[in-house]
Amino acid sequence: MLRIVLALVTACAFPAYSQPYPSKPIRLVVTYPAGGGADAMARLISPKLGELLGQPVVVENRGGASGTIAADLVAKSSPDGYTLMLDAANYAVNPSLLPKLPYEPDRAFAPVTLLVLFPNMVVVNPAFPVNSIAQLIEKARAEPGKIAFASSGNGSAQHLAAELFRQRAGLDMVHVPYKGGGPALTDVMGGQVPLYFANMASGLPHVKSGKLKALAVTGAKRSAAVPELPTVAESGMPGYQVYEWNAIFAPAGTPPAVINRLQAEIAKVVKLPEVRERIVALGGEIVASSPAELGAWVREQTASWARVVKAGNIKPE
Repeated sequence: MLRIVLALVTACAFPAYSQPYPSKPIRLVVTYPAGGGADAMARLISPKLGELLGQPVVVENRGGASGTIAADLVAKSSPDGYTLMLDAANYAVNPSLLPKLPYEPDRAFAPVTLLVLFPNMVVVNPAFPVNSIAQLIEKARAEPGKIAFASSGNGSAQHLAAELFRQRAGLDMVHVPYKGGGPALTDVMGGQVPLYFANMASGLPHVKSGKLKALAVTGAKRSAAVPELPTVAESGMPGYQVYEWNAIFAPAGTPPAVINRLQAEIAKVVKLPEVRERIVALGGEIVASSPAELGAWVREQTASWARVVKAGNIKPE
């Protein structure tokens, strides 16, 4: 009789743990507002991911403070696989740019997968008299302190891409930060600022329309979206390589089995023909890395950008 009672108590005490993952909707927290690149990626993959997992994947935008508001929320969420974070390249910049983070970046998250890499495009106003990276460097050296470059804000991906270029070439150029990529693009097209390291997705349509002139892409190889454009590295700056990127993280302590399930299903989603075509059209390179590969990538990116931030004495706005 005692054995029967104990068996019943045990069965009633742990019903939730017998349910396979996932057994309820998953929240995918995006670290930037609706309408941006990270949001677009989240909304591209979430419906298909939900189909594969058998539960809805609900996108929730928590923009602000370079992604740290959302990161703090996810870091403090239950590590059960039901709250995930889709972040961008500033994830690896924030530790050096914003030293007083409300979470420990090295310990707060479990990497799931590096989704995709997006190179930037080096673009100029069509009237600006340079047609290559070599000519840009030559002109900047001949006119120290006179050529300005726009960015979407201090410490943004576009700012750091240009700052690394400036440091590597030993150039004296003027940084003009804007509150977002849209205003920066508008002023470059209008001729107020000649140079911008544009997000591929936002810059490419204006290059095709003739409102901007593209000089190069910042990736390690040419982009399938604009194969005629050389890389910065092959244009006279060997080793230069900059990507914006999107990755998915879970709170630290999330079970490895859950992490591995998520990574496997997300990898399937980004390789679906309709998803792949959309990513490639935006200039992206699909990665779908393992958790360990994402962890290594973040460590390398964090160390690399820390050097750039320190050398450029870059401060948050």
